[in-house]
Amino acid sequence: MNDAARKIQRVYLTLTLGNTLAASFIWGINTLFLLDAGLSNLETFAANAFFTAGMVLFEVPTGVVADSWGRRVSFLLGTLTLAGSTFLYYLLWQFSAPFWWWAVVSVLLGLGFTFFSGAVEAWLVDALSFAGYEGGLETVLGRGQMVSGVAMLAGSVAGGVIAQASNLGVPFLVRVGVLTAMFAVAFLLMHDVGFTPERSAHPLQATRAVLRASVDNGLKNPPVRFIMLAAPFTEGVGIYVFYALQPYLLQLFGDPRAYAIAGLAAALVAGADVVGGWMAPRVRKLVRRRTSVLIATNVASALILVVLMFTSVFWLALVLLALWAIVSSAGTPVRQAYLNDMIASKQRATVLSFDSLLGSAGGVVVQPLLGRTADLYGYPASLAVGGAVQLIAAPFILLSRRQRSPADVATGVAAAP
Repeated sequence: MNDAARKIQRVYLTLTLGNTLAASFIWGINTLFLLDAGLSNLETFAANAFFTAGMVLFEVPTGVVADSWGRRVSFLLGTLTLAGSTFLYYLLWQFSAPFWWWAVVSVLLGLGFTFFSGAVEAWLVDALSFAGYEGGLETVLGRGQMVSGVAMLAGSVAGGVIAQASNLGVPFLVRVGVLTAMFAVAFLLMHDVGFTPERSAHPLQATRAVLRASVDNGLKNPPVRFIMLAAPFTEGVGIYVFYALQPYLLQLFGDPRAYAIAGLAAALVAGADVVGGWMAPRVRKLVRRRTSVLIATNVASALILVVLMFTSVFWLALVLLALWAIVSSAGTPVRQAYLNDMIASKQRATVLSFDSLLGSAGGVVVQPLLGRTADLYGYPASLAVGGAVQLIAAPFILLSRRQRSPADVATGVAAAP
């Protein structure tokens, strides 16, 4: 890695650290926060589904921002939008607002995250290519995941401890403060390199162009299409499991107000991100095809969710969930690298945003479904059903493998077309 690439990596890791730290202050207690506001399990996961619906609705328009105005502008808008909508969430909790207010603000939270999705990763890959980096993408993305895991570990544990020492609303205010600070950091450090925005005076035409590019470079490209079609099943289940861990582990622990334990649930996933990010490039050196890693991690993590239905021991469940999180995390940088190596630089943010859109669409359907399953049959049964749903992704990954894309066996960053 040369000096220019090393500088790009430092900025990427700094943004990843700060953004994940800010977001994770509420991740360990979000479900408990919604339940404390008087929502049922169905309403709680329906609110989360509205959040993912917001991501579906705004992925393409914010993709226009990233491609037309730059990835830096997109990131800055994301910090402001997410800070404002998080503060509104705090106000809804303060005034015990009815469900539909939660639904509306959840959509705005989704809008905030869509400004980040695709834009930061596209910024990184284009900047590395411009800097002449010739190493494997898994290495840098794996480091990013490790940094993200450390930040999430610190933020989620701190959020749980802060909530237990004060109340469930204070971590939301902390998140607002850190996001505001991240706006200043990104304004100073993040600059678009290796990419020239194509500004359009007609937003509707630009939106149509983005949709067309998403289809042409995504869904019409067979190996990309099948990986993207797997996303609704893996992402939808992953989102549900992450938020269901909080009440599930508290239930096993036997103390509904042990918010530090809820923070531990998020910290578990964070620690797994660190281990998975470290493992990804090493596993990749041992396995020739990226799709082999993706199929193995998908099947293994799904089976672990099914096994969870048969345990009622807190510490055993904790070990199984840690194993699930590590297996899932090890596959994430490999999937990112595989997808990026099949996308042209000009459409990178667009296609990555569309991929995120499909994953979010899965969350819109899967979360209320599994939330209702939890209401009727309990959290263990809902996790097992989630495992079954996740297995549906495996045939799509296999279909992508059969296209024999060069990206499946690539070991370096593809040159920007």
